Amino acid sequence: MQAILLAAGYGTRLRPYSTIRPKPLFPVVNEPLLHRLLEQLQVCNCWPVLVNCHHLAAQIEAMLAARPEVLVQFEPEILGTGGALRLALNRMDNDPLLVMNGDLFHDINLEWVYHQHLLSKNDVTLALHDHPRFNTVRVQGDRVVGFGGEGEHLAFTGIHVVDPEVIERIPATGFHHIIDLYQELAAEGRVGYCRVDGSRWQDIGTPEDYLQLHWELLAETSGWVVDPTARIGSGVELAGWGCIGPGAVIGDGVRLCRCVVWDGATVVAGSTFVDAIVTGNPDIDALSRADLGTRP
Repeated sequence: MQAILLAAGYGTRLRPYSTIRPKPLFPVVNEPLLHRLLEQLQVCNCWPVLVNCHHLAAQIEAMLAARPEVLVQFEPEILGTGGALRLALNRMDNDPLLVMNGDLFHDINLEWVYHQHLLSKNDVTLALHDHPRFNTVRVQGDRVVGFGGEGEHLAFTGIHVVDPEVIERIPATGFHHIIDLYQELAAEGRVGYCRVDGSRWQDIGTPEDYLQLHWELLAETSGWVVDPTARIGSGVELAGWGCIGPGAVIGDGVRLCRCVVWDGATVVAGSTFVDAIVTGNPDIDALSRADLGTRP
């Protein structure tokens, strides 16, 4: 089993936060999402694993420096999902590739998805589930027959397995969106799927989604998670749920309610943040309270 983890995107829906940190490095309960995804692949004894990068690539490369077993693919220009896979092909084995988006928090059994592909003899297998907000993949029987249009639809999880011969159809240079190729293959009856309903799955594509994930993980359990290296001033009020990352400094009299405070962030004494991502960047943090709506 081998895998490619896609981490090159701009994270446009997460701006302004993604202007200072690439989306796969957003912390989830104080752990970078990319680290969690790599651990999931490691549990499956997955190798080789390749991570591509473009936007704020130096940050991703710095994190992966501690993982020399992971292949890194720096892309000077954005190549899209298809172009990234095509470029990576020569560095991978001649076996089916598990492909996973770098903005997912999930507990899907990746090894099971991979073996479902092997058993099915599909050229491509998409991991799908019923998620009405994202139900855009049209299915019929055991086939993916299109993307949109009339008929039964399921949601694409961002996890798929593809044979190397399929990737070879992508032009060797330039931008390419893999879904364009899958649309062609679906018309030929060459794309199957496996269902992963019941698994935890949440993308962090927007600030609201990012905070929603933390609410789900924290609200009914520990409430607040504070890294032991964080410095908390006197008279600080932590309400609702949230987390404070490594090396963060919370000034005296600060009030935080339903917040995610990133590692290394400094929160000025007397500040109040509600329903906010607190980055430590003054310009971005000044906007966060206005940008995000009230959460449960």
